[in-house]
Amino acid sequence: MTTGPQSTKPPSGTTSRAGFWYFWAASGTSSVGSGITAVALPLIALVALDASAFDVGLITAASYAGAVIIGLPAGVIVQRFPMRRLQVGMDLIRAALIASVPVAAWLDILTLAQLVLVGLSISLANIIFDVANTSYLPSIVSKEDLTARNSLISGTLATTQLAGPSLGGLLVQAFGAAITLLTDAVSYLLSAVLLWRIPGGASRPPARNHEPFTKQVREGLGFVLRHSVIRPCVMASTAFNLSSGVVLAVAPVFLVRTADLPAGTVGLVLATDGLGALAGAAITTRLAARIGTARTVVAASAAGGAIALCMPLAYSSWTILLFSLGQAGFAAGITVLSIITRTHRQSITPPELLPRVVASVRFFTWGAIPIGALLGGVIADAFGTRNALFTACALAFLAPLSLYFSQIRGTRDLAG
Repeated sequence: MTTGPQSTKPPSGTTSRAGFWYFWAASGTSSVGSGITAVALPLIALVALDASAFDVGLITAASYAGAVIIGLPAGVIVQRFPMRRLQVGMDLIRAALIASVPVAAWLDILTLAQLVLVGLSISLANIIFDVANTSYLPSIVSKEDLTARNSLISGTLATTQLAGPSLGGLLVQAFGAAITLLTDAVSYLLSAVLLWRIPGGASRPPARNHEPFTKQVREGLGFVLRHSVIRPCVMASTAFNLSSGVVLAVAPVFLVRTADLPAGTVGLVLATDGLGALAGAAITTRLAARIGTARTVVAASAAGGAIALCMPLAYSSWTILLFSLGQAGFAAGITVLSIITRTHRQSITPPELLPRVVASVRFFTWGAIPIGALLGGVIADAFGTRNALFTACALAFLAPLSLYFSQIRGTRDLAG
């Protein structure tokens, strides 16, 4: 027996367009706040709590650990609840969690343990929200428009990632990291309001509650692992995210303590990640149409890994320029890979299986980030932040290798 709305086809006309634009606005709004927090959370640990590189790595790892803890069950959870309401609920939870940090700071009871717990709790909400978000989009966008809409969303998120860290660094420098986190809390509240205003019912695939929970999880995982195109694409994304985890943990420490940059400048440098992602989103649709989706992901992942080498090679007066270039190129490669492979999965996966496939993919790809963050913190403490960044670059090159040594090599487009 199935329960709840079962429609997986996007509505037509004005309702569909209005629904997408509310969806787009909500994604962009919360992303601005998240970009601010990406700068403020490590900085509050470094400045207010005198945290070590390993401590920052621990906070970063906790902030992405949700993929490991509930990555696989998240697809079944999402499938059993109305997706839009689930997203709204996760926004409200994240707003409350973020707001707890400045409250604790004002009461002078803020600790490293709280930052780790807040990061972990938000990561659990993030994975549920993201699986619902990715699974919900095809219900309000036609299949023909998916690549363009995914590119637009990625480009918007890149723009907000560019603005968020820049604004975050300046706000931290002017008002302190704790107060700055209130901006993120407000952004989640605005996102919840925008999502609630999407017209129409809350779409979800058939829940199939009669089937065992573990069987439903295995179906999603099996689809990913057996698919000859999705599997290598997931391996590539996992390699990139393992590398990203190292960079996320080490970059703030490198820029603050090795390069001796002020908080405002650190925010601007970290914001180049958004600039690279914006560039990647801007060229994806055109590049895929010209040379094919398969060739594009191979070329983009190789180029992203190569340009990333500029980060550990940043020295003295060239630090800001080279680190920014390396981070932007790395982000561009990741974005192109993400847009094309996400659209491919959304297009070929049966609607009733999509939430579980998305969750299985997130389990591997997002689950690599906390591992990379912990690895980065350990290497940075033992051998220095620059050597940790070199490690990140070595890991990034596993992405194009996993694509090259698969059936994707020699084909023009990603097949079904």
